[in-house]
Amino acid sequence: MLKKGDKKLINGWAFYDWANSVYSLVIGTAVFPIYYESVTSSDGGVVSFLGTEWYNTTVYSYALGFSFLVVALLSPILSAIADYTGNKKKFMQFFCALGSVSVMSLFFFTGKENVWIGIVFTILASIGFWSSIVFYNAYLPEVAHQEDHDRVSAKGFMLGYFGSVLLLAFNLSMVMMPELYGITDPTLPARISFLTVGIWWIGFAQITFKRLPSNPFKRKPERDYIFKGYRELKMVLKELKNQNQLKTLLISFFLYSVGVQTVILLASTFGTKDLGLETTNLIITILVIQLVGIVGAFLFSRLSERIGNIKALKITVLIWAICCVGAYLLEKDDPYLLIKFYTFGGLVGLVLGAIQSLSRSTYSKLIPDETLDHATYFSFYDVTEKIAIVFGMALAGIVASYTSSLRLFILMLAVFFVAGFIVLSFMKKTKYVK
Repeated sequence: MLKKGDKKLINGWAFYDWANSVYSLVIGTAVFPIYYESVTSSDGGVVSFLGTEWYNTTVYSYALGFSFLVVALLSPILSAIADYTGNKKKFMQFFCALGSVSVMSLFFFTGKENVWIGIVFTILASIGFWSSIVFYNAYLPEVAHQEDHDRVSAKGFMLGYFGSVLLLAFNLSMVMMPELYGITDPTLPARISFLTVGIWWIGFAQITFKRLPSNPFKRKPERDYIFKGYRELKMVLKELKNQNQLKTLLISFFLYSVGVQTVILLASTFGTKDLGLETTNLIITILVIQLVGIVGAFLFSRLSERIGNIKALKITVLIWAICCVGAYLLEKDDPYLLIKFYTFGGLVGLVLGAIQSLSRSTYSKLIPDETLDHATYFSFYDVTEKIAIVFGMALAGIVASYTSSLRLFILMLAVFFVAGFIVLSFMKKTKYVK
């Protein structure tokens, strides 16, 4: 078994970002949202699901929100069971398989006639992705020493950006130039993209699973896993109540995560519906965000070493707030719309990976050194994020249903970023978090 701090172990762990980030980019941000909008936009965007008519953006927002709610409810108890049994890797493998197979199943979603396939497998893919991330994040304190958490966390995000851009470039070549591949069905390029994401994800994940330890603390669980897991959860919750720094970070994390994740999930919809941008413009913006994100994750990991995690995080949150206000002020008929949109895309890219990477590493540094319950601790981190996403997507759905626009919602997100910035100001320095 590879020892903590071993380069092979760290690289193996970080490589899961390379494997799974194609889901975030292709399914969460780039191809699927645009495809979903294109095949459900007729008749005013009204679709039928569960015997009820819905506005397409609303049902999509609610579906994603529901998936995050499921993760929020399941992950604490599953994480506690995983810690108690020492089986984090098995849980991670299961949800990786669920997510990748569900993504591949989106191949069969062809339009309004089977919109249920798009909605159901969007939910299952989201549950698989985010649940696997709970256990993936929990490995960070076990693969790297505390002083290396910022760099290792950033390394994962940088690998994720590299890998996802490579696959997206291939997928976009099919979507934009289908004739090169002899494709005549207009829906086929996007649907093939969904297949490639699932194969890429589960295929490269095997490198990670080969190197991660199965039971690093050699736990020998007794029977009645659920009861014992629930007891483990209560124990960590009790410990968490006495850790003010962790609680303050989680409150701030909740506030700015409402903005970060919903922007990632709804940026394409906002660009298409509210600003009237062409698919090509959105794709260029997404590529800008990914490429700048590589630089941003690296720069902010180094910046945090110089000025501390808290100050570095506050800078990223402030830039996010500025981007939201700027996006709200964009007008469809502005002759400089594209330049401004690309500029905001670059700013978002600069802080997108940075805020996620720094949040993860800062939280890991605040977990008590002596604890063995890393998955359970990280489940609270992930639940906080999922509840924030549920809240954000529900709010987006409500605003979209009343205004048929996301413009007001984007402005509202700036308020959450400002609130997160204020709460971060109450955090105090520790040995590893300054």
